[in-house]
Amino acid sequence: MVSMTIELRNVEGTQAALGWAGGHTVVVDRPDGRAGGKGLGFNGGQLLALAIGGCFCNDLRYVADAAGVSLGRIAVSVTIELEGDPLLTTAATMTVSCETLDGSDPEGMIERARATCMVSNSLRAGIPVTIRSVS
Repeated sequence: MVSMTIELRNVEGTQAALGWAGGHTVVVDRPDGRAGGKGLGFNGGQLLALAIGGCFCNDLRYVADAAGVSLGRIAVSVTIELEGDPLLTTAATMTVSCETLDGSDPEGMIERARATCMVSNSLRAGIPVTIRSVS
């Protein structure tokens, strides 16, 4: 089994959080005017959509590399639907367009990435989330 851990801490002087994994960082905040947010970074829904689309972009590259196919342009758009109180993501729709540099049909790469995409497959399967308070 492989595990990953990320860290988040508040950004001093703001109500935003700075998240990091290794040498990569991201700012997380609420929209300006919402619960002290200043719009300094992504909100949770945006991060969820970015995780879905970003993982798929990476997996497209992985499957193309394994097949010996070079990809050119990739365009991915993810729309999430939110409803309820508390607010929940009830659906996500991703559209994908990409080109192969050899001119072959990219649909096979898209299908393989769909089959192996960790984030979307994890969400479809439903993962348990445990929240523990520590002092």
